[in-house]
Amino acid sequence: MHLVPHLRRSVRHPAVRVAVALALASALLLTLVAVDWHPLIALDGDIARATHRWAVDEPGLTHAFRILTDWVWDPLTMRLLCAAVVVWLVWRHSAWWLALWLVAACALGTILQQALKAAVGRARPVWPDPVDSAHYAAFPSGHAMTATVVCGLLLWLLHRYGVGRAVWRTAVTVAVVSVAGAGLTRIWLGVHWPSDVLGGWLLGALVVTVAVVSYERFGRLPERR
Repeated sequence: MHLVPHLRRSVRHPAVRVAVALALASALLLTLVAVDWHPLIALDGDIARATHRWAVDEPGLTHAFRILTDWVWDPLTMRLLCAAVVVWLVWRHSAWWLALWLVAACALGTILQQALKAAVGRARPVWPDPVDSAHYAAFPSGHAMTATVVCGLLLWLLHRYGVGRAVWRTAVTVAVVSVAGAGLTRIWLGVHWPSDVLGGWLLGALVVTVAVVSYERFGRLPERR
């Protein structure tokens, strides 16, 4: 008899409302991409053609973006950063459950990303004069989604451990630049459509929100015991 009031209170929680909004936005974008909705496809093409021309005309900037996307904002780099934080949580704080939760959240993001790529099977842009190359399906952008998941989770951890104001502001700045850069460079380099990147950002934010809500609801129980 107490279940319905409890569910109503949960739905009213701000983080839950954010998760619902992100899920609806992600589902809508996924549907539009899957059915090749013409206005979206046309907008993707217009933006992609414009940025590709810029990339060809600015080889120095394009080379810098390739270094950033291949070494700094690459999904492997982001996962190694996450692994380092996991080691730190266990070594310095003996926070085994929190470390396992972080691993599970990152793994969930990777599984969701790969499953959607396989299910949608969207082709990447093809250019007569490419400036970069990439493999596998296009939607969602793995770079954008992985950066969003890792940076979002690490920001939440910093907030949870109560870091100083200067550290927090620096971390937020680095995270915002990394998440935005990871996505925008993929469009510039001509290996993703803009909606691929938007999908990666939305789905990454959804994974972070769901992970944080689930930890706040269930993850603290083992720690209390």
